[in-house]
Amino acid sequence: MSAKRLKGRMYPIYFMIPALVIYIVIFIIPTFSSFFYSFTKWTLTDWDFIGWDNYKTFFSEPSLRIGLKNTLIYGFGTSFGKVVIALLLAVLLTKGLKIQGYLRTVIFFPTLLSALAVGFTFKSLMHPTTGLINTALGALGAGSIHWLTNEKIALFSVMGIDIWKGLGVATLIYITGIQSIPKDYYEAAKIDGASGGQSFRFITLPLIRTAMNSVITLSLIGGLRNFDLVYSTTGGGPGFATELMTTVTYRMFAAGLYGLSTVGNVVLFLIITAIAFPLYGYLGKKEVEM
Repeated sequence: MSAKRLKGRMYPIYFMIPALVIYIVIFIIPTFSSFFYSFTKWTLTDWDFIGWDNYKTFFSEPSLRIGLKNTLIYGFGTSFGKVVIALLLAVLLTKGLKIQGYLRTVIFFPTLLSALAVGFTFKSLMHPTTGLINTALGALGAGSIHWLTNEKIALFSVMGIDIWKGLGVATLIYITGIQSIPKDYYEAAKIDGASGGQSFRFITLPLIRTAMNSVITLSLIGGLRNFDLVYSTTGGGPGFATELMTTVTYRMFAAGLYGLSTVGNVVLFLIITAIAFPLYGYLGKKEVEM
């Protein structure tokens, strides 16, 4: 290969160097440093290598088992809700409704809001006595519901808020996938006598696999590592009802147990990796090319 051709091929690579440096500094180095510091007792100025002691202590925490269970429920539950509801909304918003532009804006708007702002707002709206939601239910003759203070429903209440906030991005991804399907497929199906439900099942669903896979993966990862929404609404309570892996880690860090909190981050990273990568590979095999 001539020097001129080699230089021509290398030229676009030069533009990747700044992004690669930033990625290494912000992600690669902290990730591998976390694995090391999880085996140490460290402060901002010093560290002592203590082996597996942090892991033994971390997994002996009584709140960890509850936090792990809640994390899995939260991650898979919110992901399922976003996948299904966003798909229904996307189908509705691609039907040519006169107000579909307005509806898209309304659905996407919560995505622009800070998770903390959303959490604090819903904490006020869901107050058992003065909250607007219970006030409205009372006007309809229903009793007051302790959305965020009842151990049995607190986690599901926060999950509902999360689904509401994340619907915008999921719906937008679905809309993009639906609009990329050639209209000829639907016209041919209509000529063959296919109903709307059959067109959705045999044309829309298979051909938006790529979009659906993205929604599933992104929403699942987001749910498994959620912190700010839970922290701003319940703080992990009542009791351990909404305690997640992230809130357990935060409490350890706030208590000055930096080594233990690092273990929490490493464990959560491994859990997400063990779930997300095989899942994405499996879903990728189900995709259909147009």
